[in-house]
Amino acid sequence: MSFPIGRVALAGFALAALGTLALAQSAPAQPTAAKVAVIDLQRAVLESAEIKKASTEMEAKYKPRTDQLAQLQKELDGISQQLQTNGNKLTPQAQADLQAQGQRKQRDIQRLQQDLQTDVDADRNDILSKSTQKMHVVVKKIAEDKGLDMVVDTTNAIYFKPALEITTEAIAAYDKAYPVK
Repeated sequence: MSFPIGRVALAGFALAALGTLALAQSAPAQPTAAKVAVIDLQRAVLESAEIKKASTEMEAKYKPRTDQLAQLQKELDGISQQLQTNGNKLTPQAQADLQAQGQRKQRDIQRLQQDLQTDVDADRNDILSKSTQKMHVVVKKIAEDKGLDMVVDTTNAIYFKPALEITTEAIAAYDKAYPVK
C-alpha cells in the first residue's frame, strides 16, 4: 500500500525543513579572521625610558663596589707581578707572605664579586618584573583600543608581517603612561 503525498506528508516535510533551518541558524557561525598583533616584549621593556633610567641609576649605585673590585684586582695583579719578577730574590718567608696576601685578595675579590652579582641580579629582576607587568597592562590597552583578539610575543612567532608589530607603539605608550621622573 502506498501513501500518496498529501497534506500530512507535506506538513511533515515542512516541519523537518524548519527543524534543519533552525539547527543551521543556531549552529556556531563560521569563525572570522582574528585580529592579531606581534610584540617583541623584551625589546619593548628594555627600550623604555624607565628601564634606561633604572640602568643608569644601577650603574651609579654599584660603581663604588665595582671600583673596589677593580682596585683589589689591581693589587692582586701587583702581588703576582712581584712574585714573578722578584720571586727568586725574595726570602722564602717574603714569598710566603706575598702568596698569603694574594690568596686573601683573591678570596676578597670572589666574595665581593658574588655579593655584587647577587645584589645586581636581585635589583635587576625586581625592576624588570615590575616593568614587564606594567608593559602587559599597556599592551592590553593597545589591544583593546585597536580591537585586537590576540597579541603574540615575537619569541613565539615563526613568521609575521612587519605591519603586525606593535613594539614601537607599545614603547611610546609605556613611556607616556609611566613617565620618567
